[in-house]
Amino acid sequence: MDFIYPLSGLIIGFIVGLTGVGGGSLMTPLLVLAFGIAPATAVGTDLLYAAVTKCGGILAHGRRNNIDWNIVGRLAAGSVPAALLTTWALHQFDVGTPGVATVIKATLGVALLLTALALIFRTKLAVWSREHHWVKEHQIAPATIAVGALLGVLVTISSVGAGAIGVAALFFLYPNLATTRIVGSDIAHAVPLTLVAGLGHASLGTVNYHLLGLLLIGSLPGIWLGSNLSSLIPERWLRGALVTMLVVVGGRLVVL
Repeated sequence: MDFIYPLSGLIIGFIVGLTGVGGGSLMTPLLVLAFGIAPATAVGTDLLYAAVTKCGGILAHGRRNNIDWNIVGRLAAGSVPAALLTTWALHQFDVGTPGVATVIKATLGVALLLTALALIFRTKLAVWSREHHWVKEHQIAPATIAVGALLGVLVTISSVGAGAIGVAALFFLYPNLATTRIVGSDIAHAVPLTLVAGLGHASLGTVNYHLLGLLLIGSLPGIWLGSNLSSLIPERWLRGALVTMLVVVGGRLVVL
């Protein structure tokens, strides 16, 4: 049955290539709900999976000058220490116990619901922030670091949040920045965050390297294919379908 994992990676990678969102948001719940993988192992494996797959995004966006490295640095200044502290906290517990598994599932569910909200209101949030300038200039840097810290905790526990939630926060904090640079900066920040969090999970023994390899076999060509076909499918259809899936799956995880 190992062929199912590359096939799943292909499908998830295709969706990520089409929408730019959905890696951790779909892969981790798929591993937990469909394949019965322990929540901690699903999160740890998906974190390293995300770190590898998003490296290609850095290369692509970097060549187009779509990365604001100042923003990446600010986010990482908050997220990397937060990821390390969260990993240390996880070391204090037995991640294989039912109680910890329940906490991870609930956090994952909440993160998926927040991701759905971020997808729904992302554009409106950017417009509102551009019109009201709610965040003052001198507050932007510390606010970005604080957002990074929140993402560091959320991503380390659930593997979800570095994509849609991070982008929504950047739209709010940097409303005048081009969308391509916001997306590129968010992807660039996701790589060190998921790598640090993933290595933290590896130290916990919650990474399945065989599963990781099988998922990457399918996801890398899937992302390439989805990226090349993304202009052929209306974004509103894709975003609506993705939001629906996130709400259904997130709600199920919260009530389990």
